[in-house]
Amino acid sequence: MTLEFSDHLRLIDERSTAFRAAARSASDLDLPVPSCPDWTLLDLVRHLGGVQRAWSAIVAVGPADARPVGTTAEFAEGAPRELDALLEWSAESTRLLLDALREVGPERGCWTWWGDSQSPQTVGAVARHQVQEATVHTYDAQLAGGAPEPLPEEPALDGVDEFLTTCCATDSPWPHEDATVDYRATEGGAWRLTLTAQGCRVTPAPAAGEPGDKADVSAWASAGELVLMLYGRLEIDEVAADGDRHVIEQLRDWEP
Repeated sequence: MTLEFSDHLRLIDERSTAFRAAARSASDLDLPVPSCPDWTLLDLVRHLGGVQRAWSAIVAVGPADARPVGTTAEFAEGAPRELDALLEWSAESTRLLLDALREVGPERGCWTWWGDSQSPQTVGAVARHQVQEATVHTYDAQLAGGAPEPLPEEPALDGVDEFLTTCCATDSPWPHEDATVDYRATEGGAWRLTLTAQGCRVTPAPAAGEPGDKADVSAWASAGELVLMLYGRLEIDEVAADGDRHVIEQLRDWEP
């Protein structure tokens, strides 16, 4: 599945709307968020709004050698405490982000924190990552309210690839023995991480029966479950896996 820039904008809007619906349904902003320790639902809403406002400012600046604006927390300062006003502030945050993305377009260069990954430092890549911010935090908000839903297939399938190429692919040397890790979604996607002293690279995983189809460890689940595992919302032992699970644990703990 290949999503276009327009798809990412649509999904940011859809998932952000779902996020606010989950927050309104929960109604109590003091509810703890089990997947984000020490956060309440109020903290979560302020966080996502701050993220969206910060990135709207970052993409407006254009290419930069260092982060050109303040922190997410600084952009969340002043967010209201009352539910209706907070959710309107959140909706405005989403509008600011979408307006900024549309204004400059996907090809423009942009500062990002994923400097040497396989994801480009472009506004298009920022939009793609913002889909995942809204998607995963919608799950967090639903979980806080006691009614978590499976991640929708469209952003989830894109999300596995986006996480691996953005958050895992790096030129930093892998500090353990060389390894290969496969992630296979029941919807059909399959990705291989190759971890070596030269870094980590993402390629399509070979199909079963093809040469080199055996990885050191393979994890398979729905794309949504894989995304939740990659973002630490599900434990590794909550998805099916063959091989040395310790490699996945090492990968989760790695800070290149």
